[in-house]
Amino acid sequence: MLATVRRDVRAVRDRDPAARTSPQIVLCYPGLHAVWAYRLAHRLWCRDHQLLGRLVAMVARMLTGVDIHPGAVLGPGLFIDHALGVVIGETAKVGEDVTLYQGVTLGGTSLAPGKRHPTLGDRVTVGAGAKVLGPIEIGHGSRIGANAVVVRPVPPNSVVVGVPGQIISRSRRTAG
Repeated sequence: MLATVRRDVRAVRDRDPAARTSPQIVLCYPGLHAVWAYRLAHRLWCRDHQLLGRLVAMVARMLTGVDIHPGAVLGPGLFIDHALGVVIGETAKVGEDVTLYQGVTLGGTSLAPGKRHPTLGDRVTVGAGAKVLGPIEIGHGSRIGANAVVVRPVPPNSVVVGVPGQIISRSRRTAG
């Protein structure tokens, strides 16, 4: 648990040039507080205390402006910058070292049971106001531009912009 907390703080420090000290990060970053509340809510959710998990998520939403369903699966190193207005749906999956900016929605497009929300690979960045919708996959290392609306799968290491989201570039990762 302590290792997870340290990694969360390090994610903020590594990806926000305005982050000055660990105490400042711990006390003043609502995105970090939302992630920590999610971790508690998710633990409760998975242990069949779903009402309590939803209550924790509701209080966190009121305090941080971030709405994360406790059923979502969020990897370590998630950084939610500026936080306000971020929504992450119940069946969303988020990989390691992902960055989400304010106003991002990882939402569903169906009311049918089952997988309804996106899956983000490792090291994905989603720009302010972007909407990633439906049971699609966003490949590792991809970047989604501000205000893009993405409703189709995205290959690894791609850049997507626009409404609807269009891939404007792809790069190959070199082994190194």
